[in-house]
Amino acid sequence: MTIRAMILAAGRGERMRPLTDTTPKPLLEVQGKPLMQWPMEALAAGGFRRLVVNTDWLGEHIVSRFGHRHGACEIAYSHEGRDFGGALETAGGIVRALPLLGEVFWVLAGDVFTPDFAFTQAAVDRFAAGKGLAHLWLVPNPPHNPRGDFGISMDGLALNDAPLMHTFSTIALYRAGLFAAPYCRVPAGNPGGVRAALAPLLRAAIADGRVSAELYEGAWTDVGTPERLASLNAKKRPALGGPAVA
Repeated sequence: MTIRAMILAAGRGERMRPLTDTTPKPLLEVQGKPLMQWPMEALAAGGFRRLVVNTDWLGEHIVSRFGHRHGACEIAYSHEGRDFGGALETAGGIVRALPLLGEVFWVLAGDVFTPDFAFTQAAVDRFAAGKGLAHLWLVPNPPHNPRGDFGISMDGLALNDAPLMHTFSTIALYRAGLFAAPYCRVPAGNPGGVRAALAPLLRAAIADGRVSAELYEGAWTDVGTPERLASLNAKKRPALGGPAVA
């Protein structure tokens, strides 16, 4: 099974302005590399080298930076801004890209910094062998999201409500069935450019017991503000990997 991965890179990055007035957020540099290059390299290291990137704001800069092949990665693009005049939100963008993704695929945001996360074939095999529609990696709640998003049951299912809630890292494995009826009403391939959020689909599938989850406690930052970006760039990572140090 050839597994593809989608890197979400269509956001405007309003909270990062003025940095994002001239540079798309996924190209802002963290510790010497564009933000989205970190997951690209991690996916390639795990053997997942066929990528799909959606674009909107300054999307041509992303194409100019990486082209259709970067290192070991082969990159296809879903140009939401060019085709529809704006980003389609997460679910709308995924449905648009489904013809490029296949039955089972990774999705993650291009503006999340998680340098030590391992994308593994074992995780794909476990997910593909089951009947779930999604498997989510959750993280401990950061200060900007203290209430969290989802819980985890004793048997590893995601919960919409629980005594202990965690934050969705944006990293997930999905099955194409999540993006079809009854969970998603956007037409296949999203030819009309319908904008649709991901959370309602996930919450409906969670209520049906079709989503699993696990907690990831490694380094993770939602690089959503100039302050968080500056904090990451004030740290230095050892040359051979390992945790960042001040």
